[in-house]
Amino acid sequence: MKLERILAISGKPGLYELKLQTRTGFVAESLLDGKKITVGMRSNVSLLSEISIYTYAEEKPLVEVMEAIAKKENGGAAPQLKDDKAALMAYFSEVLPDYDQERVYASDIKKVINWYNILQAKGLVVLEEEVKETPKKTTKKAVKAETSTEEATEAKPKKTKATKASE
Repeated sequence: MKLERILAISGKPGLYELKLQTRTGFVAESLLDGKKITVGMRSNVSLLSEISIYTYAEEKPLVEVMEAIAKKENGGAAPQLKDDKAALMAYFSEVLPDYDQERVYASDIKKVINWYNILQAKGLVVLEEEVKETPKKTTKKAVKAETSTEEATEAKPKKTKATKASE
């Protein structure tokens, strides 16, 4: 799962994909409706790849938490537990058993689940097994190009330049 170009903008609903950086800020595209917006440098913006969840041992990157949700849901959407705080806490303790219950609030859990569902709807959530199972496709042209460049470098004799000392 790649979250390097996915943004959460304070005061704006949903997630955004970073499209273009400008002198005064950047252009982002909403993952919800596809509209492009310009965001100034004064806006509070967070990259999802930089967000972590508190646990009792260490901080867990959001990517790992999202992968745990994907494993639990088999790549499907997470349940919408908007109003039930106890159900939110129980669900999140199944996903991340050692999360710090004093520092991670129900609103944080709700936001993580909402973000996961947005990413899953856009097809950005990929289970690790799916990535490992899809082999890299090579075409005959790519194989020929690799062998021809290797043969060309081996066939050409290396020219040595004469130095002044050897002359």
